[in-house]
Amino acid sequence: MSHVTYRIVEHDGGWAYTSNGTFSETFASHDAARAAAVAVAREQRVPDQTAVIEYENTSGEWVTERADGHDRPDTDVEG
Repeated sequence: MSHVTYRIVEHDGGWAYTSNGTFSETFASHDAARAAAVAVAREQRVPDQTAVIEYENTSGEWVTERADGHDRPDTDVEG
């Protein structure tokens, strides 16, 4: 099983959460960014249907792959 950590950081004049080099939108406060990261981390652990997903990797390339809806990562939030 994989593990995903979301870190709360200062970003673009406010606060954001980041994971694997990707930043969320900017939030006005640390508390707002942390609340959003906690919600995202919780949602990632919920089993779902197998689906085709698309995301941008750290090299800026778009990747399309099949995601098993029952192979969910462990998650946590730091900061």
